[in-house]
Amino acid sequence: VQLQASGGGLVQAGGSLRLSCAASGRTFTPYIMGWFRQAPGKEREFVGTISQSGGATVYAGSVKGRFTLSRDNGNNMVWLQMNSLKPEDTAVYYCAANQEFLSARASDYPYWGQGTLVTVSS
Repeated sequence: VQLQASGGGLVQAGGSLRLSCAASGRTFTPYIMGWFRQAPGKEREFVGTISQSGGATVYAGSVKGRFTLSRDNGNNMVWLQMNSLKPEDTAVYYCAANQEFLSARASDYPYWGQGTLVTVSS
């Protein structure tokens, strides 16, 4: 499956952005989707993951209550709604896919998009 992330940009602290991840190449429904981010000079970190049906989600503690995952299997899309953004949310955000289980480990995701940059100004 090929993944294309988009929707990043510059936003002020307290603002919102919605990131999109479009999938193509294979049937989308069997894939668990995850979002990760990598800030300059830091390791890639887990943001959230959503089950195949969209009925189950898991979030990192740093974004829980502010970020929301959703998906539309008919249109092969996943979204990450980010509210109450903070400067520490600044990073390149990546969407990823796996067929096994909800996971917070990047190594469990064999398929990755190219990343979209989110910059939150203070």
